[in-house]
Amino acid sequence: MSAVAGSPRAGLPARVSARVHASPYLATALGLTLLVAASLYLRTQAITAKFWIDEGLSVGIAHHGFWDIPTVLQQDGSPPLYYLLLHVWMAVAGGDGEARTHALSVALAMLAVPAAFVLGRLLFGARAGWAAAALTATLPFLTYYAQETRMYALIAFLGLVAAGAFGLAYGLRERRALPVFAVATAAMLYTHNWGAFLAAGLGIGWLVLVRTAAPQERRPLVRDGLLGFGAAVVLYLPWVPTLLEQARHTGAPWAERPPLEAIVTSITSLAGGTETGLLVLVLGIAGLLTLQEESRPRARAALGIGVALGTGIALAWLASQASPAWSTRYFSVFVGPALLLAGAGLVRFGKVGLVALALVLVLWFDPRDRQIKGKSDVYRVARTLQEEGLIKPNDLVVTAHPEQGPLLRYYLGPDYRFADAMGPVPDTRVFDWRDALDRLEAAGPRRTLDRLAPSVSPGQHLVLMLPIIRTGRWGAPWTELVRRRSAQWERAVDHDKRFQRIAPVPEFGTRPLPRGLRAVVYLRR
Repeated sequence: MSAVAGSPRAGLPARVSARVHASPYLATALGLTLLVAASLYLRTQAITAKFWIDEGLSVGIAHHGFWDIPTVLQQDGSPPLYYLLLHVWMAVAGGDGEARTHALSVALAMLAVPAAFVLGRLLFGARAGWAAAALTATLPFLTYYAQETRMYALIAFLGLVAAGAFGLAYGLRERRALPVFAVATAAMLYTHNWGAFLAAGLGIGWLVLVRTAAPQERRPLVRDGLLGFGAAVVLYLPWVPTLLEQARHTGAPWAERPPLEAIVTSITSLAGGTETGLLVLVLGIAGLLTLQEESRPRARAALGIGVALGTGIALAWLASQASPAWSTRYFSVFVGPALLLAGAGLVRFGKVGLVALALVLVLWFDPRDRQIKGKSDVYRVARTLQEEGLIKPNDLVVTAHPEQGPLLRYYLGPDYRFADAMGPVPDTRVFDWRDALDRLEAAGPRRTLDRLAPSVSPGQHLVLMLPIIRTGRWGAPWTELVRRRSAQWERAVDHDKRFQRIAPVPEFGTRPLPRGLRAVVYLRR
C-alpha cells in the first residue's frame, strides 16, 4: 500500500506540500519568506560599497549625541528621524562601517515587502497584495537605495504605510486605520521634507473623496479627515520652528529648476526604465478602472491614492520652480502608493496583466550593482594618500567642495586638521549649509589661504581636495560656484611661494575619470 502525503512514511516535500495546502496562513508565511529572501539577495550585492558625499553626512550627523542631533540639523536642513534611528542602529550594530549602516536600509526595504502585501490585500484583495509585495521585493529603484546610508528606504516604507492606511481609513472607511495613518504621515514628515508633498497630496485626495461621497457619508468622512490629518499636524508641530529656521537659511542651492520632462524622466527611473514604466502605467490604469464595477469602496481607495500620487508629484515640481530642490532619489516618498496601485491594476487586467506582471518581475530581478559601487572615489584617494606617505598626522586637508568634508573625515580619520574653501571647520562631522552660497561667494581663495597658511608649519603638508568636474553636472548656483572656486584654489596654491607642489593623487593617465575627487599635495617650504 502506498503512503499518503500526510503519513510519516511520506517524503518531506509531500509532507510540506500537504501542510501548506492545509493551512493558508502557512502558505502566506512561506510565500512572504521567499519574497523577503529574494529582496535580501538583490539588496545585499553591493552592501559593502563605499560611501559617497551624502552618506558621509549621514554617518557624521548620526555620530553626534542622540539629543543633540535635532540641534545639529539646523545646519543641514533635514528632519531628524532617520539620523536618530541611524544613531541607535550604529550603537546596536557595533560600528559605522559601510555594511553595518547599509544594513539599516536593507532591513527597511525588506520590511516594506510584507507591509505591501498586508496593505495591498486589505485594500484590493489577495492577488493585489501578492503583486504589490512582489513588485516591492524587486523594484530596482528600491534595490539601489536599500544599499545606501540615507533615508530613502525609510521614507519609501513610511510612504507605503501612510498611503495604505489612507486608503483603508478614507476609501474603505476602516476607522481603525486612522491612528496608523496619522503616525505614519507624521513620521514621513520627520524623515524627509518631500514627505510634505505626499502628505499634501493625501489631503487633496481626501477632499476629492469628500466631494464625491454620498451626502450621508460626507459628515463622518470630514470628521475622520480632521482627526487623522489633525493628529499628524499636532505630532509634527514641535519640529515646525526648526523647519522655518532651516527654510530661511539652508535650502538646496545645488539643485536646478527641473524642466517639465523631468517628471517623466524621474517616473521612468522609478519604474526601472521607459518600457517597464509604460507597461505598468498603461495596464495598471486600465486594470484600476475595473474597480468601479467590482467594489465602490476599493475604487474610492484607488481614487484617493491616485489623486495623492499625482498631486504630490505635481506639487514637488511646482515647488522646485520657486525654490529648486528636485532630485530623482526624492521620489522614494512616492514608491509606496505607486506600488500599491500598480499591484492592484495589473492583476485586474486579465491574463495580459498577469503576463505583464511576470515580465516586469523578471526584468526587475537584476542582482547587478547598477553602479552602486562607483558613486565616489573618496575612499581610494584617502587610502592612496596614507599608503604612499603623502599625508601625515596634523597635516591640513582643505576641500574645495565643502560638503565633502564629513566624508573625508570619515575615510581619513581624526588625525588631521580639516578646512574647506570658506576656512577652518569647527565640526568635521557635519557641513553647515546655513547661507552657504553667500559664505562661499564671500570667501576669496587667496584671502582664505592667507588665513590657513600660518597653521601649516614648514615640512607639513597642505592637501587640497578638488572635485572631478567632468563626471558631474555643475550648472546649479552652488555647484557652478564650487567649480569656479576649485580652479581658483588650485591656481592660488600653485602660485603661493610658501608651498611646493608635490604630487597629484591619483594620476589618471588614460584611465576614465571616476566620480568623486582628486587630491593635490603641497609641502610647506
